[in-house]
Amino acid sequence: MSKERILSGIQPTGGSFHLGNYLGALKQWVDLQESHDAFYCVVDLHAITVQVDPKILRERSLTSTAQLLALGLDPAKCSLFMQSHVPAHNQLGWVMECLTGFGEAGRMTQFKDKSQKSGADRTVVGLFTYPILQAADILLYQAKYVPVGEDQRQHIELTRDLGQRFNSTYKDIFTIPEAYITKAAAKINDLQDPSAKMSKTNSSPAGVVDILDAPEVNAKKIKSAVTDTGREIKFDSAEKPGVSNLLTIHSALSGKSIADLESEFAGKGYGDLKGAVAEVVVEYFRPVRERTMELLKDPAELTKILKVGADKANTVAEDTLKKVYDAMGLIPRA
Repeated sequence: MSKERILSGIQPTGGSFHLGNYLGALKQWVDLQESHDAFYCVVDLHAITVQVDPKILRERSLTSTAQLLALGLDPAKCSLFMQSHVPAHNQLGWVMECLTGFGEAGRMTQFKDKSQKSGADRTVVGLFTYPILQAADILLYQAKYVPVGEDQRQHIELTRDLGQRFNSTYKDIFTIPEAYITKAAAKINDLQDPSAKMSKTNSSPAGVVDILDAPEVNAKKIKSAVTDTGREIKFDSAEKPGVSNLLTIHSALSGKSIADLESEFAGKGYGDLKGAVAEVVVEYFRPVRERTMELLKDPAELTKILKVGADKANTVAEDTLKKVYDAMGLIPRA
């Protein structure tokens, strides 16, 4: 019996993935490669909607690849590739742009939020069409499921709409994907503002735990995390968001239940909790950090792994694109 296909991608932004990336998505990627036909890509084309130094983009793309491998992605079990290594992403992206209404694209929440911050004159067209390229990323691979966070649900709905629109207008070619939102995925918040999601774009550096940061840096950040009034250590996201966030982090990495942790820290202070969380985080990611650094010493090997993944991805993507072009009446190249 063939496995159901999944597709997901992550931007090579910043020098390191953070704790929220890992617990919200990447941990699930590792698990899903065991049970699904998994295609995972580093979406470097999406990363250029903001200006970035070419040298830094190259470094970040290789570092992202190394981290994904260090976190547990296995090229023998999944197809890991760079988005820009598969030309069909852009080619199908243009087709999808020609099916998308201007108002429809303008209603995408992420575009509205970012363009309001930057102003219309400083907002690039790529940011406007970003969700359409994202739809092409997914539809190319005939993915049944797309592992995403709740904040990406609107993008999946656009993908579904565009896939169905093409199928009804031309020919039934695309698998209509479903969002795969893992209920067990931990939502990790900013250490300095526990009411907000941990994010590289919206958080202060002190609020984000980067996987590749030195152990003492992350320990200091966690021990400086904002907590709440009172002394009782209990999970209450409304009244004690800071403590609840720390308990969530501990539970997600240690495997202990929230209830067990509440019992363990009964009668103890916030300093005890922070110290324990810092130790769990540091020890959990120590081997990941070491393995990433080891992999980065051999960029040629990383490039080879990406080529193998891109070859598999290209085979699937080109087959889909050929069917799309044929259905639309585009003349095949002799």
